[in-house]
Amino acid sequence: MSWIRDVPEESAGPELRAAYAAMTDPQSGRVDNILTVHGQHPEGLDAHFRLYQAVMAGTASLRKADRELIALVVSQVNGCHY
Repeated sequence: MSWIRDVPEESAGPELRAAYAAMTDPQSGRVDNILTVHGQHPEGLDAHFRLYQAVMAGTASLRKADRELIALVVSQVNGCHY
């Protein structure tokens, strides 16, 4: 759970709802919680999402599973419980 008040999908206004729709995870059908935290600042949300896309899809030589494992290890090293 974040310390920042997030904006859940069902509470989002039309512009934020459209942004969330573009960021919906195709497997879960939901927007990741780490993105909804940025709902208070749509420009930050957009920047975070573009960075996430670049990191998670920008290197064709790494499989998505490998990227996810790297992210997990980095989070553990940083003591991130999220």
